[in-house]
Amino acid sequence: MVDVGGTSTARFEPVRAALAAHLESGEELGASIAVDVDGVMEVDLWGGHADEARTVPWHRDTLVSLWSTTKTLSSLAALVLVDRGALDLYRPVAHYWPEFAARGKQDIEVRHVLAHTSGLSGWQQPFTVDDLYDWPTASARLAAQAPWWEPGSASGYHVQTQGQLVGELVRRVSGRTLTEFVDTEIAEPAQADVQIGARQADWPRIAELVAPSPLSGVPAGLDPEGIFTKTLLGSPARDEHVDTPQWRRAELGAVNGHGNARGMARALSAISRRGRVNGRRLLSEETAEKVLDVQADGVDLFLGVPVRWGIGFALADARTMPHMPTGRVCFWVGRGGSIVVMDLDRRVTFSYTMNRLGDGILGSERTHDYIRHVYEALGSTG
Repeated sequence: MVDVGGTSTARFEPVRAALAAHLESGEELGASIAVDVDGVMEVDLWGGHADEARTVPWHRDTLVSLWSTTKTLSSLAALVLVDRGALDLYRPVAHYWPEFAARGKQDIEVRHVLAHTSGLSGWQQPFTVDDLYDWPTASARLAAQAPWWEPGSASGYHVQTQGQLVGELVRRVSGRTLTEFVDTEIAEPAQADVQIGARQADWPRIAELVAPSPLSGVPAGLDPEGIFTKTLLGSPARDEHVDTPQWRRAELGAVNGHGNARGMARALSAISRRGRVNGRRLLSEETAEKVLDVQADGVDLFLGVPVRWGIGFALADARTMPHMPTGRVCFWVGRGGSIVVMDLDRRVTFSYTMNRLGDGILGSERTHDYIRHVYEALGSTG
């Protein structure tokens, strides 16, 4: 059995064994797993390699590009501003961003952006990755665009637009970029090793992402005017862009966060612990529990599977997350399988990050295996 670094309490030893088994089999290249139980990091594990050639070990402070697990940091940033009264979930986005009212978007509310129901799940073509990297261009294009369905009527996963929409709101009401806000208002108080983009000084710590099935074009036969097709084509970041200097320097609040399991568990424990993290109150209990307000419940127009969306996070649902107990539990995943789970009932936060991407819409087989072991250890299965 391969060596797994870090610590785990006795009840979570099966989680360590599961990570070791996936590393031994080669399914995992390198990974980290963390479980915070009401402020105590009962699992803090890592192992494997940071590069495909297996020449660089995965260390305690190794970082990895998080793909869409980044959205949990952006949503938390928005909630911090809601808690401070700077944002109102039920106010129109255009109240803070007047240009956004164009093309029938005057009634889209902040909660619609956080719950993927705004109708802006992708950029209207033509739109390139260079446009995505240019903040003013990316925001102006969304402000000028018409929604693709009636806002608030259904969810359609905002694959790469959500970070732009949330980030623009953060800029408008705080005067800081999303990257700066996450650094100063989340990462620093939580002592969490997470960031949007990546500081150049941290580049040597970043693990190489390995994609066995790269994102590609639209499969033949799909409706070119369908939400899935328009969203995919209107989300230009692809696997080949990750780990490039341009990717790391950009501010993509939906997809280019960097961190590890420990850092993500620390930061997002602010939700699980009803606002408290690292001995400080980041949110009020009332604001932390707003994540549980159901905003959409049905087959997501882009993902094609049932998703119950709360405010900023998906809510546990046995239809798509069978090993996650229902109740006051929310989560989100990144491409390839990374995940953060926030369990308000048990005051538990679970995170998993890795560099070999797996297949699956809401997590990979490895993701679900780790979830099962965590909840078996907690004595609570779905």
